[in-house]
Order: sequence, then structure tokens, then C-alpha cells
Amino acid sequence: MKEFLLLLFTLFLCMPVHSQILNGEVKYTDTEAQRLVLENTPPEISQTLIQNNFYDINKSENSTAILQGYTSIKDRILGHFSDESYAIKYLDNPKYVWYYNSEGILTHTEKQTSSDYPYKTYKYNTRGQLINMTLRVSEDETFIFTPSGTLIAHWVGKNCFDKNGNIIMTRNIEK
Repeated sequence: MKEFLLLLFTLFLCMPVHSQILNGEVKYTDTEAQRLVLENTPPEISQTLIQNNFYDINKSENSTAILQGYTSIKDRILGHFSDESYAIKYLDNPKYVWYYNSEGILTHTEKQTSSDYPYKTYKYNTRGQLINMTLRVSEDETFIFTPSGTLIAHWVGKNCFDKNGNIIMTRNIEK
């Protein structure tokens, strides 16, 4: 009997092992997202960096690409919003996003803490003042808060909802 158990145990150890990668999403409530964005002091942003990006020097090329429905060209990723504003993330400095009005003039700058989800971002006006903080849960979901932690909006896919669940803006994002 002892030999039988030893043989069974040896066969068990020799059996091939099959593993499977499990994928899942982390879900956040607005309260959990708020707690995370308020955890640390936001980083400062360089006024020189803002001044160097005050005008979109590639406005013509970016506008043409947006009109043709492109969300990425050459060295940058573009986002286009329903209010005709747009955003640019340059691949050589991906922790910054530059937001421009339809005339190509900077309206906001965003600095992100990481490129791995979930991560936080901090959005500044052209004077370098913090105007909002976000928790980017995934490519499709973002919570936006005031500097004091009040929920402003919640992006899910192409739609942005206010705190009452009403769509307030849409976007065209890269997939």
C-alpha cells in the first residue's frame, strides 16, 4: 500500500501543470476614487513648461487630422471634444497632456503620476493653479474632482456625466 501511495504521489508530481491568466477590472465608487486623489499633495507644474506650450505649433496638422477622424499622428495622440477643444499627448513626454481651444491656444495642462492604470492626474490652468484632480481607472473611465475633493464629473467611454448622471460632454478617444 505504501508503494502504491508513493507511486500515486510521484505520478501527481509529474502531471503537466496548466495555468491561466485571469484578467479583471478594479471597480471604484466615487467615494473610493475621491479618497485616492486626496491622498497626496499634487505636484507643481513649471510655468516655463506652460509658456513653451502656450500655442499649438502644430495646429494646422492637428486640426486636419482631427477633421479626418485620426486620434494619433507621428509623435502624438490627439483627443477631440464636443466643445471643439482638443488635447495632445506627445509620446516623448507622455506624462503631460496639453488642452487647447479651437484656436490652438492653451487652456489647461495635465500632469499624470504614472502611465499604468489606475493613476492620478492633476490639471492646471495657464497660471499654474490646480483646477482639478482625476483618478484614471482605465482607458474608458475617469473620475474628476475639484481641488477640495468634490466630484465634478465621471467619464465612462465617450460620455462624460455630471454628478447627477446627465451627459455633459462627449469625446473621441483612441482605441
